Amino acid sequence: MHKDIIIVGAGISGIAAGYNLQKSCPDKSFAILEGREALGGTWDLFKYPGVRSDSDMHTLGFRFKPWIHKKAIADGPSILKYLNETVDDYNLREKITYNQKVIASNWVSDSSIWELTVDDNGQEISMSCNFLFLCGGYYSYDKPYMPDFPGMDEFNGRVIHPQFWDESLDYSNKKVVVIGSGATAVTLVPAIAESAKQTTMLQRSPSYVISAPAEDSWNNALNKIFPC
Repeated sequence: MHKDIIIVGAGISGIAAGYNLQKSCPDKSFAILEGREALGGTWDLFKYPGVRSDSDMHTLGFRFKPWIHKKAIADGPSILKYLNETVDDYNLREKITYNQKVIASNWVSDSSIWELTVDDNGQEISMSCNFLFLCGGYYSYDKPYMPDFPGMDEFNGRVIHPQFWDESLDYSNKKVVVIGSGATAVTLVPAIAESAKQTTMLQRSPSYVISAPAEDSWNNALNKIFPC
């Protein structure tokens, strides 16, 4: 298969790329290759308690589809719903092919094309394009960073990485330690603390955050005056 443009990834960046190509380059053929079985990227992958945006959705969202919900700091399921709405509103779903992971790319100068090797459900296939648009994010979906703590194999409790969260995990009435104090921990700890017996954040260096409402009162007031 050959396309003028191949977009790698069907998360926020890939969807935005698809929209802009449709709008600005209507004569160019393109496809969006998604290595997983669903679109959404980060917002489909992460299922840990309390997952949400760490910046307001009025700036994280698309300019061509403004975020109109009351909560500016939105939860993961709401963002995923927004992405699915965007794909359907702009007829991008038919451009996305799932379970196709680009595992190699080679630029051929003589013909000015990219030759791609793609894992298609376990089978290697070849594709080519004139322009390769990488929208796959900056971290590994398969092998996230996991420190090797001495003695961890002797721990009798359960060790879980938030990227591979088990939604059936029952942590109610248990003692939970969350290692780290970044954006994931800031959303994870309050959610776990609602039902855990004891929740402890273990951090190397302090993070400084302020408490702010999820809803932007100024935005909600202006929405009553100005059309979306």
